[in-house]
Amino acid sequence: MSNYLAVATVTATLQRTLQAAVQMDIEGARVTTVRPSDIGNGTPESGVNLFLYQVIANPTLNNMDATPFRSRGMPTKRQAALDLYYMFSFYGNDTELEPQRLMGSVMRTLNDKRVISNEMIRTACRDSTLPFLQESNLAEQVQQMSIVPLDLNLDDLSKTWSVFFQTSYMLSVAYKVLVVLIEGEESPARGLPIRDRRTNGLSPYFSQPQIEQISAQGGVAEAILADSTLVITGRQLKGAWATGVRLCGVEVMPTDVTDSQIVLPLSLIPSTVLQAGIQSLQVIHPPQASDSSRRRGKESNAAPFVLRPRLLTVTQASTGGEDDELRSGRLQLQVNLTIGAKQRVVVALNEWHTDRPTSYLFDALVRTQDATSVIVPFHDVSPGDYLVRLMIDGAESQLQVDTNPDSSTYDWYVGPKILIR
Repeated sequence: MSNYLAVATVTATLQRTLQAAVQMDIEGARVTTVRPSDIGNGTPESGVNLFLYQVIANPTLNNMDATPFRSRGMPTKRQAALDLYYMFSFYGNDTELEPQRLMGSVMRTLNDKRVISNEMIRTACRDSTLPFLQESNLAEQVQQMSIVPLDLNLDDLSKTWSVFFQTSYMLSVAYKVLVVLIEGEESPARGLPIRDRRTNGLSPYFSQPQIEQISAQGGVAEAILADSTLVITGRQLKGAWATGVRLCGVEVMPTDVTDSQIVLPLSLIPSTVLQAGIQSLQVIHPPQASDSSRRRGKESNAAPFVLRPRLLTVTQASTGGEDDELRSGRLQLQVNLTIGAKQRVVVALNEWHTDRPTSYLFDALVRTQDATSVIVPFHDVSPGDYLVRLMIDGAESQLQVDTNPDSSTYDWYVGPKILIR
C-alpha cells in the first residue's frame, strides 16, 4: 500500500525515467509536467510534456477493502485503487522532426519499461530536486503497476484536447498506469469470528430435508456403479409420514431411513432409466394421504453424484492395415447403462505393455437415439493389446485389476482389453 504521495510519485517516476532517455536522443530536450495550455510559457524549445488528465477507480481492486485481510500480521487499512491516465505531448522544431523523434524515444522507453519497478520509484524519491517525495512509500506497494498504451482515435484525441485542455492540438499519445493503491489512515473494524451456527432447534426452510453427501456404501472413494448401494447423509431426511427419493425421474421409497441417513440400493431404480454421467438426486417428503390435496410436500436440495458405466464387451468391427502398418477401423462397445443420444462418448486405449506404451483417445460416432452400445472409429493405431476405457460425459468405466497374488500380473490392470490386429 502507499500513502497520499502515491500519485505524485508515479508522475515523478515517469518524468525522471523519460528524461534520462530523451536527453540522450535529442540534445536539450526536457520532460515537463505542466498543463498543455502552458507549453511555450517558460518551457524549453523542445521537449515532452507529461500531464495527468484523468483518474478512474480501478473496477477490479477498488472493493478489496470490503473483505479486509491481513498483511504482515497487521489489519489492512481501507484503500483506494486508481488507474492514472496520462497524455504525452511532443513539441519542438517541426522542420527537424523533433516532435516525432521525441515521440519515438518515449514510446521505445515505455515499451521497454512496461512495469514501474520498485527501484525506479526509489531512485525518483532519492532525487534531490524532489524533496517532497522523501516520505513516499509507493515502493512498498505489493500490487504491480503496469504502463499500458491507450488506442485513442482521432475523435477521442479531438475531444480530449478541446474539452480538457482547450488549446491547439499537438502531437500526442496517451498511456494508462494501473493500479495505484492509496492506503487510508484508519483500519476497518473487524468482529469476532462465528464460533458455531445454531438455530435453537429450528431448521431452515421449515424442516426441509437437506442432503449433504452422496457416496457408495463402501466409502466416498468407491466408484458408484449401477449395482451400488447409495448412502445419503444430511439433515431432516426422515419425513413425518413417508420418505421418498427421486432419481432419474423415478420416485422410490427406501426402507432404511433415519433423520441423518438414507440407504438406497440402485437396484430399486429401473435399469432402463439409469444413464452414466452426473445424476441429480432429491429426498422428498410426500404429504399425508388425507392432506395431499392441500399440501405439496417437501423436497430437499438437488445433490449430484457420478454414475460410472461398466464396459461389458469390446469387439473389433473392422480393421484396415497389414504387417507393421498403423491400423484404422471401428470398435463396438456394449455397456450396462443407457447412453443418451446427446451424451459425449470418448474411448481411451492404453497399450498393455511395459516398454514405452502408447495411448489414444477417440470420439464415438454421433447417435440419433439412446442405446446401450456405441460405434467408435479409430485410426493410426499401432497393432497390439490395449486396455479399453469408456468415458460418458466424463464418467469413466473402471479397469479390472488382477487380485491373484500368485499371478505374474498381480495388481496389474488386466481388462477390458482388445487386440488390434
